[in-house]
Amino acid sequence: MSALINFSLNVAKLPKEKFIAGKDGAVYVNLTMSVNDETRYGNNTGIYVSQTQEEREAKKQKTYLGNGKVVWNNGSIVNADRDNAPKVEASTEEAADLPF
Repeated sequence: MSALINFSLNVAKLPKEKFIAGKDGAVYVNLTMSVNDETRYGNNTGIYVSQTQEEREAKKQKTYLGNGKVVWNNGSIVNADRDNAPKVEASTEEAADLPF
């Protein structure tokens, strides 16, 4: 195992037309998870409904379902950490214009 990833997804956004009936009577949907090198709001993964090649080529908008974070890995994936969120600092000139 090379990583453990916790995530949550909004099941209400699952498009019924993407459901697949399994041989065992279960219902499936194919999902794609992206893992980013950068963290935003303590998360570095995104979960989408998988697209067909035709949908990707047509640049159809992805159905975003949720996000998550890498919580453990063998060193090949960056763990999500809220402290890694991008910080915006005002320049000295901008800071001088602030009323406080």
